[in-house]
Amino acid sequence: MKRLIFLFALVPALLWGRVPLRVVSHTVGTDDLLLAVADPGQIAALSRFSRDPRYSIHARENEKHPTVRDAEAESILRHKPDLVLITSYSKPEVVELLRRSKVNLMLFDHFESLEDAYANLRRLGQTLGHPERAEAVIQRSQARVAELQKRLAGVKPVRVMAAGIYPFVAGAGTTFDDLCLHAGAINVVAQAGVKGHQPMPTEKVLTWNPDVLVGAKDEDLPTILPKTPPYKYLPAMKYGRLVLIPRALFSNTTHLRIEGYEWLARALHPERFR
Repeated sequence: MKRLIFLFALVPALLWGRVPLRVVSHTVGTDDLLLAVADPGQIAALSRFSRDPRYSIHARENEKHPTVRDAEAESILRHKPDLVLITSYSKPEVVELLRRSKVNLMLFDHFESLEDAYANLRRLGQTLGHPERAEAVIQRSQARVAELQKRLAGVKPVRVMAAGIYPFVAGAGTTFDDLCLHAGAINVVAQAGVKGHQPMPTEKVLTWNPDVLVGAKDEDLPTILPKTPPYKYLPAMKYGRLVLIPRALFSNTTHLRIEGYEWLARALHPERFR
């Protein structure tokens, strides 16, 4: 199925000979990409969460654009798109209905690292006829990352672990691990050899013993985690070493994740930002 979707993702580049004029974004991540490189007139609609500050960094600015009512195919098609931006986590049944409608699809299925984000920007910029905009965004992003790394040069990395209401851990090859790599932190789950998102190994978490727990702000974690194993047994929880990041930054899949790098770096290494 994924291979078939990938082939449909190539349709704009291979067949059109013209740039899309009406683009609909299916997810917050593709909203961010679209807003970074598109002409305003090319944006037919953003995702249903584009105006929700819990999920979108630029929620207020996004109010100027139409949004889809929900994530279903019918809501997308009512905007008469000539291109729909989807991801590997878009609902398969929605993707199948869109495919049957003959609308062109562009799939984004790699977003674990900043280099993935840059590649996604370049793909979309090329398709929309604005490759120079993508390169400008990338150059600004690279400069911002370089400045952050300069600030963090020589710091002792803090051992951290992602904490949340769901019983999973985030290992190597995740957006959380990427966040740690750029913020002066060591993801103890990745350090233990875990890859991707895996079910919570309760006893192992106790041996990993992170110095700091990191979670999303909107989950009321200060109330939930002290009552939830294995977190309630960890010294980090006992001594209140919990860093909360806005969800829109904590789970960002695009170039805007750099704001998350900066947020976590400031929390872990405040002395470098005085």
